Amino acid sequence: MTTQEHTEDHVWRALSAVIDPEIGLDIVTLGLVYDVQVAERIATVTFTLTTPGCPMEHIIQSGIQRAASEVEGVTEVRTQLVWEPRWHPGMAQRGML
Repeated sequence: MTTQEHTEDHVWRALSAVIDPEIGLDIVTLGLVYDVQVAERIATVTFTLTTPGCPMEHIIQSGIQRAASEVEGVTEVRTQLVWEPRWHPGMAQRGML
């Protein structure tokens, strides 16, 4: 495993601590995180929300920023909110919803 892959794995794990306050589950379990990439100590997290206009957008985005920035080797965090593919409950890990 490369250092980059190791750091990406740690970011994924850190994101498991970010809870969607409306649902009460973490954003990784919910399937809201689509991708994590780390390049030159910059973590880019691509994610979605359960619905457009979700009132938890800023809370979740702040949680992503906080969690990923605490990972050793990450000096900057960039978030990318996307709507494709559109999230649906089947994207959550089996048995969670």
